[in-house]
Amino acid sequence: MPYTPIAATLGYVLSPDRTRVLMIHRNARPGDHHLGKYNGLGGKLDPHEDVLAGMRREIHEEAGIDCTAIELRGTINWPGFGKHGEDWLGFIFLVTAFEGTPLESNPEGALEWVELARLDELPMWEGDRHFLPLVFDADPRPFHGVMPYKDGRLVSWSYSRA
Repeated sequence: MPYTPIAATLGYVLSPDRTRVLMIHRNARPGDHHLGKYNGLGGKLDPHEDVLAGMRREIHEEAGIDCTAIELRGTINWPGFGKHGEDWLGFIFLVTAFEGTPLESNPEGALEWVELARLDELPMWEGDRHFLPLVFDADPRPFHGVMPYKDGRLVSWSYSRA
Protein backbone atom coordinates (compact mmCIF):
# COMPACT_ATOMS: atom_id res chain seq x y z
CA MET A 1 0.00 0.00 0.00
CA PRO A 2 1.51 3.38 -0.95
CA TYR A 3 2.30 5.89 1.75
CA THR A 4 -0.07 8.84 1.26
CA PRO A 5 0.27 11.20 4.23
CA ILE A 6 -1.61 14.44 4.70
CA ALA A 7 0.90 17.21 3.91
CA ALA A 8 0.83 20.11 6.36
CA THR A 9 2.75 23.05 7.76
CA LEU A 10 3.44 24.00 11.36
CA GLY A 11 4.93 27.38 12.22
CA TYR A 12 6.26 29.06 15.32
CA VAL A 13 6.22 32.88 15.29
CA LEU A 14 8.86 34.54 17.46
CA SER A 15 8.24 37.88 19.16
CA PRO A 16 10.46 40.73 17.92
CA ASP A 17 12.71 40.34 20.99
CA ARG A 18 12.88 36.55 20.38
CA THR A 19 11.87 35.66 23.96
CA ARG A 20 8.28 34.58 23.25
CA VAL A 21 6.45 32.45 20.71
CA LEU A 22 2.89 32.85 19.44
CA MET A 23 0.90 29.72 20.30
CA ILE A 24 -2.71 28.76 19.77
CA HIS A 25 -4.58 27.37 22.74
CA ARG A 26 -7.02 25.00 21.04
CA ASN A 27 -9.99 25.74 23.29
CA ALA A 28 -12.82 26.81 20.96
CA ARG A 29 -14.26 23.71 19.26
CA PRO A 30 -15.53 20.84 21.49
CA GLY A 31 -14.91 18.13 18.84
CA ASP A 32 -11.35 19.31 18.10
CA HIS A 33 -8.75 16.49 18.06
CA HIS A 34 -6.35 19.02 19.68
CA LEU A 35 -8.82 20.36 22.30
CA GLY A 36 -7.08 21.84 25.34
CA LYS A 37 -3.61 21.67 23.84
CA TYR A 38 -1.24 24.44 22.80
CA ASN A 39 0.25 24.26 19.34
CA GLY A 40 2.00 26.26 16.68
CA LEU A 41 0.07 27.68 13.73
CA GLY A 42 -0.53 25.82 10.50
CA GLY A 43 -2.58 23.26 8.69
CA LYS A 44 -3.06 21.23 5.55
CA LEU A 45 -1.57 22.31 2.26
CA ASP A 46 -4.01 23.31 -0.47
CA PRO A 47 -3.71 21.68 -3.90
CA HIS A 48 -1.28 23.49 -6.22
CA GLU A 49 0.39 25.27 -3.26
CA ASP A 50 4.04 24.97 -2.28
CA VAL A 51 4.90 24.45 1.39
CA LEU A 52 6.21 27.98 1.95
CA ALA A 53 3.11 29.54 0.39
CA GLY A 54 0.98 27.21 2.52
CA MET A 55 2.78 28.28 5.69
CA ARG A 56 2.40 31.97 4.87
CA ARG A 57 -1.31 31.47 4.08
CA GLU A 58 -2.00 29.52 7.29
CA ILE A 59 -0.27 32.11 9.49
CA HIS A 60 -2.16 34.91 7.79
CA GLU A 61 -5.49 33.07 8.18
CA GLU A 62 -4.90 32.01 11.79
CA ALA A 63 -3.06 35.04 13.19
CA GLY A 64 -3.74 37.91 10.76
CA ILE A 65 -0.03 38.65 10.23
CA ASP A 66 2.29 38.44 7.24
CA CYS A 67 5.64 36.64 7.49
CA THR A 68 8.64 38.68 6.35
CA ALA A 69 11.39 36.29 7.52
CA ILE A 70 10.78 32.55 7.71
CA GLU A 71 13.01 29.50 7.74
CA LEU A 72 12.41 25.79 7.40
CA ARG A 73 13.57 24.17 10.65
CA GLY A 74 12.65 20.61 9.80
CA THR A 75 10.23 17.95 8.71
CA ILE A 76 8.37 15.34 10.72
CA ASN A 77 6.70 12.18 9.54
CA TRP A 78 3.77 11.43 11.91
CA PRO A 79 2.39 7.98 10.99
CA GLY A 80 -0.88 7.25 12.76
CA PHE A 81 -1.24 10.76 14.21
CA GLY A 82 -4.63 11.74 12.81
CA LYS A 83 -7.92 11.53 14.66
CA HIS A 84 -8.70 8.32 12.78
CA GLY A 85 -5.11 7.08 12.50
CA GLU A 86 -4.22 9.07 9.39
CA ASP A 87 -0.56 9.66 8.56
CA TRP A 88 0.75 13.24 8.46
CA LEU A 89 3.91 14.78 7.01
CA GLY A 90 4.73 18.17 8.48
CA PHE A 91 7.04 20.97 7.39
CA ILE A 92 8.14 22.89 10.48
CA PHE A 93 8.95 26.61 10.17
CA LEU A 94 10.29 29.36 12.40
CA VAL A 95 9.03 32.89 11.68
CA THR A 96 11.58 35.44 12.86
CA ALA A 97 9.89 38.60 11.52
CA PHE A 98 6.36 39.59 10.57
CA GLU A 99 4.17 42.58 9.76
CA GLY A 100 0.90 43.37 11.48
CA THR A 101 -0.59 42.77 14.90
CA PRO A 102 -1.57 39.19 15.73
CA LEU A 103 -5.22 38.45 16.34
CA GLU A 104 -6.30 37.64 19.89
CA SER A 105 -8.14 34.51 18.78
CA ASN A 106 -9.47 32.59 15.80
CA PRO A 107 -12.15 29.89 15.36
CA GLU A 108 -9.80 27.26 16.85
CA GLY A 109 -8.94 29.14 20.04
CA ALA A 110 -7.01 31.90 21.79
CA LEU A 111 -3.66 33.12 20.49
CA GLU A 112 -1.14 33.68 23.26
CA TRP A 113 2.45 34.89 23.46
CA VAL A 114 4.29 32.34 25.59
CA GLU A 115 7.78 32.74 27.05
CA LEU A 116 10.13 30.24 25.38
CA ALA A 117 11.33 29.19 28.83
CA ARG A 118 7.72 28.24 29.78
CA LEU A 119 6.85 26.14 26.73
CA ASP A 120 7.46 22.89 28.58
CA GLU A 121 4.81 23.85 31.18
CA LEU A 122 1.97 23.95 28.63
CA PRO A 123 -0.45 21.14 27.84
CA MET A 124 0.61 19.94 24.40
CA TRP A 125 1.04 16.80 22.37
CA GLU A 126 3.53 14.50 24.05
CA GLY A 127 5.74 14.46 20.96
CA ASP A 128 5.99 18.26 20.74
CA ARG A 129 8.29 18.24 23.77
CA HIS A 130 10.80 16.21 21.74
CA PHE A 131 11.01 18.35 18.61
CA LEU A 132 10.37 21.88 19.93
CA PRO A 133 13.93 22.30 21.26
CA LEU A 134 15.15 21.61 17.70
CA VAL A 135 12.92 24.37 16.30
CA PHE A 136 14.51 26.99 18.55
CA ASP A 137 18.12 25.78 18.83
CA ALA A 138 21.10 27.52 17.23
CA ASP A 139 21.99 24.63 14.89
CA PRO A 140 21.35 25.94 11.36
CA ARG A 141 20.81 22.44 9.94
CA PRO A 142 17.19 21.35 9.51
CA PHE A 143 16.10 18.23 11.40
CA HIS A 144 14.13 15.39 9.81
CA GLY A 145 12.20 13.20 12.21
CA VAL A 146 9.75 10.37 12.44
CA MET A 147 7.27 10.25 15.29
CA PRO A 148 4.77 7.38 15.11
CA TYR A 149 1.56 7.58 17.11
CA LYS A 150 -0.86 4.80 18.00
CA ASP A 151 -4.25 5.40 19.62
CA GLY A 152 -3.34 9.05 20.29
CA ARG A 153 -0.07 8.21 22.05
CA LEU A 154 3.53 8.70 21.02
CA VAL A 155 5.24 5.40 20.16
CA SER A 156 8.80 6.61 19.45
CA TRP A 157 10.90 9.53 18.20
CA SER A 158 14.03 9.67 16.11
CA TYR A 159 15.58 12.33 13.90
CA SER A 160 18.65 13.13 11.86
CA ARG A 161 20.37 16.23 10.55
CA ALA A 162 22.39 16.51 7.36
